[in-house]
Amino acid sequence: MALARAFAVALTGVRGDIVEVEADISAGLPAFVLIGLPDAALGESRKRVSAAAVNAGSPLTQRKLTVNLSPASLRKQGSGFDLAIAIAALAAAGDVPAASAARAVHLGELGLDGRLRPVPGVLPAVLAARDAGFGRVLVPTANAAEAQLVDGVEVVAVTGLRAAAIAHGADLDPIDVDPVDGPAVEVSQTSEPDLADVAGNDEAVDALVAAAAGGHHVAMVGPPGAGKTMLARRLPSLLPDLTGEEALESTSIRSLVGLGVGGGLVRRRPFEAPHHTASAVSLIGGGSGRIVPGAIVRATNGVLFLDEAAEFPPSVLDALRQPLESGAVSIHRASGAATFPARFQLVLASNPCPCGRYGSVDEECTCTPIARRRYLARMSGPLLDRVDIHLTVRRLGLAALRAGSDGDRSPRTSAALRERVEVARAAAVARLAGTGWRRNADVAGTWLRSGARRVGAAAIGPLDRALERGSITMRGYDRALRLGWTLADLDGEAAPTAEHIGRALFLRRGIGA
Repeated sequence: MALARAFAVALTGVRGDIVEVEADISAGLPAFVLIGLPDAALGESRKRVSAAAVNAGSPLTQRKLTVNLSPASLRKQGSGFDLAIAIAALAAAGDVPAASAARAVHLGELGLDGRLRPVPGVLPAVLAARDAGFGRVLVPTANAAEAQLVDGVEVVAVTGLRAAAIAHGADLDPIDVDPVDGPAVEVSQTSEPDLADVAGNDEAVDALVAAAAGGHHVAMVGPPGAGKTMLARRLPSLLPDLTGEEALESTSIRSLVGLGVGGGLVRRRPFEAPHHTASAVSLIGGGSGRIVPGAIVRATNGVLFLDEAAEFPPSVLDALRQPLESGAVSIHRASGAATFPARFQLVLASNPCPCGRYGSVDEECTCTPIARRRYLARMSGPLLDRVDIHLTVRRLGLAALRAGSDGDRSPRTSAALRERVEVARAAAVARLAGTGWRRNADVAGTWLRSGARRVGAAAIGPLDRALERGSITMRGYDRALRLGWTLADLDGEAAPTAEHIGRALFLRRGIGA
């Protein structure tokens, strides 16, 4: 009896678990048995591995080969275990040094010709291998640049099974083969649209600056052509670059969904804008077999823009309520469960009514009052209660257009406004040092309402009266208080004043002091 082992990684969400691949060769009729809760794609690896081994010049044993994926209770999905299974089988047969095979993690799908094909999720898998104490990882050549983004791990890029066996010390002559290319990296090279393109709408621009500075959610209502989409698509240009931890997380998500990473971490914040016909599964994530992340996961650390929000099915919009509170989404299926990060900045844009002309000065709305209420009611009260800034965007006239194009007036560019945002965020980070929070939108209301952070009675008075009248909920109270702190940070104040609280209350509910 001969026994050898190699290691692979099973991904559950963005978390990776080390899987020990044990190969045992015993007496009996020739057979290849794979156990350990594999899915259908992994179960087919027996045929792929057998053919790849023959074409790589190292055929598998003709005795009974049993491969166990441990822990057996953990569901394994996908074809990324092929290389580990093949190396463990060759090590059990003595064709590959068993000690070397047991010291490395192996990732990759084998083709029938023995070449190694790239797989998604290499970056989080290599991170899991490093955290588990492994110092060496074998990956397909197409995934090498992605794997090398992880420090502290020796990344060995191999073109196929034969090259992997030679890397472990097998007595084989190297043969040059063309590596399998990975998918094209879908990274846009175009620059972000600039707020200098926006003529007028100064109040909306100021509200976007506040949203960017504190990470607050935004809802905009206005007729077609008022500039809601134009404003929303320029919000990412106000946001600072991703921090090192955020960049690693966002890049891991891109790797997991198969968008490709290239040779560097993602530095600009993602922007997702699903169509209003999107289903709850496409927005949140799921799937009947492998659980895949949805748009809110891809928008983590960035912006999720829902244009024509009132056209989304109410059930789809309400699915956002829990992720907006927790910053994560847990998807449970019969096959298992996965948890993904979902810390995104939500921007909603909607027309005021089905015809879109309500509130327009030159067009008459044909919708009845109850039709208008039903239309906007598709965005439920509990969802809108989680949105900090509510804007009414109106169409601009010729005077505003000419004022915006006046050569004597310097436009407010995204670069200049982003400097203000970065200064405000730095003030928040300094104040929140040691708490684990970095943005005002993330701070717990109880923390802001206690101790030295408590705002003076004179300044907090408008907010207290609004809560007493029932104009806002307790959640709205805390969210308006967080927005007040953001406005104070933008003005360089040490604490919110009555003016900041009043502005925050107006932005939230249109309520004056």
